[in-house]
Amino acid sequence: MKAKIDEDLCTGCEECVEAVPDVFEMNDDGELAQVKVDTIPSGLEDAVRDAAEECPAEAIVIED
Repeated sequence: MKAKIDEDLCTGCEECVEAVPDVFEMNDDGELAQVKVDTIPSGLEDAVRDAAEECPAEAIVIED
């Protein structure tokens, strides 16, 4: 499973970073979230799916 952030939609609210810090981080400017792993680690898939569902901007795209 992979995830990516649609930078055109991301508002930088940091909810995903707070929910799954092993997968998401803020970019160098601190304005937008980014995915910091190529493949979602085992055991974090559900948390990433939840983060995608909870994203107020619907900016997280999940690829199975």
